[in-house]
Amino acid sequence: MNPLNLTERFTAAFGAPPQLIVRSPGRVNLIGEHTDYNDGWVFPAALDMGTVIAARRREDGQLRSVAARLGEEDAAPLTDLRPREEPGWTRYIRGVAALLLADGQPLSGADLLIDGDLPLGSGLSSSASLELGVATALLGLAGVAIERTALARLGQRVENEIVGLQSGIMDQLAVAGGVAGHALLIDCRSYAVRPVALPASVRVLVLDSAAPRTLAGSAYNQRRAECESAVGKLQAARPEIRALRDVDAALLAAEGWRLDPVELRRARHVVSENQRVLDSVAALEAGDVARFGALMVASHRSLRDDYAVSGPELDALVAIALDTPGVLGARLTGAGFGGCAVALAAAADAEAAAAAITARYRAATGRDGRVYVSAAADGVAIWENRAT
Repeated sequence: MNPLNLTERFTAAFGAPPQLIVRSPGRVNLIGEHTDYNDGWVFPAALDMGTVIAARRREDGQLRSVAARLGEEDAAPLTDLRPREEPGWTRYIRGVAALLLADGQPLSGADLLIDGDLPLGSGLSSSASLELGVATALLGLAGVAIERTALARLGQRVENEIVGLQSGIMDQLAVAGGVAGHALLIDCRSYAVRPVALPASVRVLVLDSAAPRTLAGSAYNQRRAECESAVGKLQAARPEIRALRDVDAALLAAEGWRLDPVELRRARHVVSENQRVLDSVAALEAGDVARFGALMVASHRSLRDDYAVSGPELDALVAIALDTPGVLGARLTGAGFGGCAVALAAAADAEAAAAAITARYRAATGRDGRVYVSAAADGVAIWENRAT
């Protein structure tokens, strides 16, 4: 990810050069899906694709934004942002500014030019990348530093309070805390983050199905409600249970009769997925990449069968990947309902595998899918700063 000639384009749009440029990565989750809002464990990595934002301070209290990839603009005074009333991408930008102001941050007005190379709406956390990038830019213009967990919580609040998506904090923590060459074992209850080095012998493939998904309009919130209902019923047996993170396979086997069939399947996925995350990290640290790949496959089956968040394109993409030489494992990534899958491949075979998967998927589905050979990157940061 690079600045994408933002300085010149910003100057053309706003009449003066930017004072700072922020780079904010997307994220891919290697394993641990729909566990974050159940207080569980996840294992994402920040991507070398993401969002870039050029910014300049304004003294008139106006927040002006240009979304280069969409060819759209937005403007509003900081005193009247009304983010919940706005459609689409503007809700995220106005929402970040509104919550920062509500928290007492001394924001000025700003001009923002937003661009990037992250596939939009594909399950790679384009919204978290935008949220944290905008927050870092606005705070940078104000000369304010913020701790990374607090920055992640701010992004999650935008999703929960402004957009209406009851998501967990995985995406934002991965974008905020990414470490180059590492994935992150995240405890979504304590927010503890432990970087785990990715072996040099493997590469991460991001498989874009080109099947669109709209998360807030999907069954995402319904899945969360089903999990919460399961917790409520299991608390009759174990009052100390706070989330499905507190349930293990033995307890679910003994007390699962309390749940209806749908709740039981949802709980079974979360309980087994939490264990798969921990087992996967142990396998990776032991150098057993074949075991890691097998756990990715088990995760996809659980997401498909118990959590019901896959679909024909994602299933086809995963099956094609698993039938490709050099691929060790594959699964859907992100919330599902379309979007992307992720695969782990031997480094020597990664480029050839990416080309083969792309060609076979397009032939099988007619969709213009694409496979990226990606590297784990650092988290959101100010790339260039002339504001001080």
